[in-house]
Amino acid sequence: MRYEDALAYIDEHANYEKTGRLTSPSTANIERLLAAMGDPHLAHPVIHITGTNGKGSTAQMITRLLMSYGLTVGTYASPHLERINERMSRNSEPIDDTTFGEMVGAIADLEVISGVRPTFFEIVTAAAFRWFADIAVDVAVIEVGMLGRWDATNVVDAQVAVVTNVGFDHNEYAGPTLADVAREKAGIVKPGSTLVIGETEPALVEIFKAEGPLAVVERGPHFDCTDNALALGGRLLTLRSQSTIYRDVFLSLHGRHQGENAAVALAAVEAFFDAPAPGDLVAEAFSSVSMPGRFEVIGHQPLVILDGAHNPHGADRCAEVFFDDFDPAGRRILMVGCLRGREPDTLLSALRADEFDLVICTTAPSPRGVPAAEIASAARQIGCDDVETIPDIAEACRAAIRAAQPDDAVLVTGSLYVVGDARPILRRLGT
Repeated sequence: MRYEDALAYIDEHANYEKTGRLTSPSTANIERLLAAMGDPHLAHPVIHITGTNGKGSTAQMITRLLMSYGLTVGTYASPHLERINERMSRNSEPIDDTTFGEMVGAIADLEVISGVRPTFFEIVTAAAFRWFADIAVDVAVIEVGMLGRWDATNVVDAQVAVVTNVGFDHNEYAGPTLADVAREKAGIVKPGSTLVIGETEPALVEIFKAEGPLAVVERGPHFDCTDNALALGGRLLTLRSQSTIYRDVFLSLHGRHQGENAAVALAAVEAFFDAPAPGDLVAEAFSSVSMPGRFEVIGHQPLVILDGAHNPHGADRCAEVFFDDFDPAGRRILMVGCLRGREPDTLLSALRADEFDLVICTTAPSPRGVPAAEIASAARQIGCDDVETIPDIAEACRAAIRAAQPDDAVLVTGSLYVVGDARPILRRLGT
């Protein structure tokens, strides 16, 4: 199947990312597809990651750590920023167009034979598993798409199950409380797996332990980030594991929360090997991590930052990094758009939108995108003085850059859809 045909085929199938609707949450369809392929997801060890925030960053850190050992690492993540190929990579290199078409074509053939009508996410997940088996990765790092228990990735039998944290997340499917969310995420914990948990709330931790993992590695008693200082281009960390203290570790990502994610990632890799990680490999891995679209600085004078924060917890952390770590000297310009399922006023409050000098409201390029005018109304209600409504992403980018002087800072956030569309536009504008 040609790459263009593969994209068209995938787009014909039910897609939660576009509609926000799920019909029958279950792993039955993907299990049937994978069985017809010979269960490629069982061909290699797996580290499986869930959590409300930090899954993507933690997955990339784990990938870099494993690569530093000389392993071939397959990484599956979602959503993508600019191209769907980003979702599956070998040693941090996305799958090429031709191979992507071949993998999706195989799923299309199986749909005809089996009569299974997979979703968008099931097709891409199955394609990733087949590709990882074909290229014989040594280990796969798999990021959950939604919650955990019935997520399409949860067909794996992971050696290590990782939980970054638990916050309010897809409550329309999990239930109204944090305990409900935790129970759904806990579904990735299998009897033979080691549970590495970054969440520290005792009642929530117990929910994960109740799944009966082989062993538990818990933040606080077993590992932590004990020093987490601002450094040029990232953070300077001291990380404590069960047997080792790693001092003066430079992490090439912005934000105090990334130090917390680094502690989880290191604990996961040590659990995978059941041994301490060599200090030189830890230093090499963390200094080379990159996360496009996650507090990514893509321009200076004016400072231009992209962050895909899309829920209140993530938005709160985004604001903390922007105001506390960067503390721009000039005017502060916020360009924001979000999806249905997120209350604009709650998101804007978490972003501290009323502390920005200018708020540009745009519409996320998705059927679930909240209209820019609705976001603007919410911005005014929480006390923002200077608010502009510019539905088109490209025009919103141009307006933000036009409004900014060299000492100013522009933050683009609220949805990875907004960030993904804005990223190439802002590059072309020469930021």
